[in-house]
Order: sequence, then structure tokens, then C-alpha cells
Amino acid sequence: MRLLLISNSTNAGEAYLDYPKNQIRDFLGKEPVHCLFIPYAGVTISFDDYEAKVRERFAEVGHTLTSIHHSGDPVKSVREANAIVVGGGNTFHLIKLIQEYRLIEPVREKVLSGTPYIGWSAGSNLACPTIRTTNDMPVVEPPGFHAFNLVPFQINPHYTDLNPPGHAGETREDRIMEYLAANPGDTVLGLREGCMFRVEGNKMDLIGERTVRLFRFNETPVELDNKTDFNKFLRKD
Repeated sequence: MRLLLISNSTNAGEAYLDYPKNQIRDFLGKEPVHCLFIPYAGVTISFDDYEAKVRERFAEVGHTLTSIHHSGDPVKSVREANAIVVGGGNTFHLIKLIQEYRLIEPVREKVLSGTPYIGWSAGSNLACPTIRTTNDMPVVEPPGFHAFNLVPFQINPHYTDLNPPGHAGETREDRIMEYLAANPGDTVLGLREGCMFRVEGNKMDLIGERTVRLFRFNETPVELDNKTDFNKFLRKD
């Protein structure tokens, strides 16, 4: 299994997908790869425009891309894909269409067989067992929250410690602690912007200059840097 799970598409002040483009190039390899793009997280952008935006950036690093929304048979397109790319946006919109097109098991089977998977933001959420640690508003109602279940932990993309002065609502950490109180057996990794996980088989590395925040029920959150043995999070024991 090969995964590149990116927290966010764009760092402040940079072009779209600029900061992770070289990691995407290295992950896919030197030879050109034609990728299948899943744009279903797009809500305020058309799928055609989303495809064009991502295709331009992938072309810069030597790879091509076609969106699944052009396909008359999405399941067949997944089964024939050389790489699967799932973009960010609204996670609920994304999972609703994924489930309605019956793509959960085809994508899972394809990726577990070795096909590279790249996701950012909502696309990283979908690599988890469920989407229940997304930050997004449920603008649509999916049939369920179950996702691709490629990794046995939950990711919170765009994780931030921000607590603005005068803000009386819950922080991101508060929300994650609520999740763990309701799901005490789960692990949540807060993936800060500018960072990503790369999974190669049973090996997982953190790429980026910021730390990851580890959350478990009834435990004090811990900061993990890129010297951490992240492989243990891939084990289901």
C-alpha cells in the first residue's frame, strides 16, 4: 500500500498545490503516471474547473490526470486506474458521492493491491476508517460516515492550536476530545498545515517542519516530530 496523505492543498501566500508538488512528483516516480482524479469534494467549483486546476499542477511535475466525473462507469475507472488522487473541499459532499457511486470497496481494494493514493484535506480524511474527524460542515447528508479505511487511525487535517482572543467557543482540541469521549478506542493524529504522511507498505513517515499532535482518550495530547516511529500507528493492535 502506498499513500500520500496531505493536510492542506495550499500554504498561505502560495499557489495552489505548490508546496506539495515535489513530494507528489517523488511519490509517483520519475516515469509519467496518468492519474484518476476524484473531484467530488468540490462544491463551489465545477468538477471541470477543479480538474483543470489540479491537472496544471501535476503537469508541472511530469504527470497527467483525468477526472472520474467524465466516466460512464466510475467503478471500472477505479479498477483501471494507475494512481488515485482525491482532492479536498467538503468531506460530506465527497463521501456522499463516493458512496452513491459505490466506490468505497473498489478504491479500497485497488489501493490495498498497490495502486498509489494521493489525498489532501478531505481526501486525507477518506483514507481513515470514517470521516468523523473532518472539520467540515455537513452541507449534504451522506448515507453514512464510513470511508476507505486504509489506515487504522483518524486524521484531523488542518490541525491548529489557534484560540483567538475573545473566542468563547470550542478549540480544535476540545472537538477532538469530544470525539474521543464518544469513541474511546480510537487514535486521532492532528496533521498541521504544510505537513503530510507518506506510507509505503508498513512504513509511515511524517514530511514537513511541524509536529503532529497525538490524541487518545484519557491521555494528555503529545507532540510528535518527524523522528518519531510512526510505523506503530499502522498496526491495528
